[in-house]
Amino acid sequence: MNSRQTMIASVMAGIGASACCTAPLVLLALGIGGAWVTTLTQLEPLRPYFSAAALVLLFLAWRKLYRAPVACEPGIPCAQPAVQKRQRMIFWVVAIALLTLLAFPSFAPLFY
Repeated sequence: MNSRQTMIASVMAGIGASACCTAPLVLLALGIGGAWVTTLTQLEPLRPYFSAAALVLLFLAWRKLYRAPVACEPGIPCAQPAVQKRQRMIFWVVAIALLTLLAFPSFAPLFY
């Protein structure tokens, strides 16, 4: 699994981990409401598994970007420092978004 696939998988796991709390807030922000919105907690029991998967995948992406030796032949895009810098920047944007999603259930009661 390359670092891009790992980051995408970790974001998807983060979204799955926080879906029980962000889905009602997104629906309310879109103007879709009602008492049934509070019953959108079907994924709550799976949140620890999604959270663990997201953190493991995020760690694997970090390890691939920072610890693994770059094995690229000259002339290939991955050998260019600008490409590696862009990949690291995207990683940190994704990591911050993912950690925000994982922390959202803790501060969600402040919004509704």
